[in-house]
Amino acid sequence: MNRHPTSRRHFLRTTTAVAAGALAIPALPTFAADEAKKKIPIALELYSVRNELPKDFAGVLKKIGEMGYQGVEFASLQERTQKDPKALRRLLDDCGLKCCGTHTPLQTLQGDALKVTIDLHKTLGNKFLICPSLSAKDAAGWTNLAKQFNDIAARCKEQDMFVGYHSHAGDYKKFDGKTSWEIFFDNTNPEVIHQLDVGNTLSGGGDPIAMLKKYPGRTKSCHLKDHGGPKDAAIGEGEIDWKTLLDTFETVGGTEWYIVEYEAANPLEKIKTCLDNLHKMGR
Repeated sequence: MNRHPTSRRHFLRTTTAVAAGALAIPALPTFAADEAKKKIPIALELYSVRNELPKDFAGVLKKIGEMGYQGVEFASLQERTQKDPKALRRLLDDCGLKCCGTHTPLQTLQGDALKVTIDLHKTLGNKFLICPSLSAKDAAGWTNLAKQFNDIAARCKEQDMFVGYHSHAGDYKKFDGKTSWEIFFDNTNPEVIHQLDVGNTLSGGGDPIAMLKKYPGRTKSCHLKDHGGPKDAAIGEGEIDWKTLLDTFETVGGTEWYIVEYEAANPLEKIKTCLDNLHKMGR
């Protein structure tokens, strides 16, 4: 999810994990929407507003809905929302938002914990259970993790749900010439979601378009963030060729949700810029 795994792990630990000279800016692409294209809804990863949520949880969700976002993905579920998921679902409905995914640790997907996780997310109306972080010391370890996910995916499929893994820069470390991301997905079944994070992939030296094409139809949800350009660039302010990238998500990826993630300061202002710029791109 983020470029700083330590702060991300800290966030997951401190919230309950089942329940956080001027630089020139490139011209923004202004291509029109293709009427024939599938319109993919746009959500916000709530890690973007992790510092704002504890101050006014309902109010921040309301602002996100008013901006025009259609859904949210939880970075974790706070304890109070875990205790009353029906109340959280009502709040999302009141804000005009859908739960399009959650980042939930591996331990919540294993053994008897998986049923609890599935039941919680059925209440929220979410079918995408995304593991935010994995690690292994070698290729054999990544292959073993893939086998675990195949078993989890089979159990999720019985409940019309999906399990997946989210990319970090570190997932492009190579073992014997192949990245851990590729080792993992080469050994998982098609039902295991390939949640590509564009910014993280580029930061790790990966090629997001190549990965979309290598695993067609498996990127049912993805994280959009810009890369390069000015510091703290919003989507459309960096160096990514968004037209080519979004076209690839829509023609090859099998994408059902675009999920915006913004990790720097002034998130409420910048997440609106991200959404506005995606609209200008016809999305």
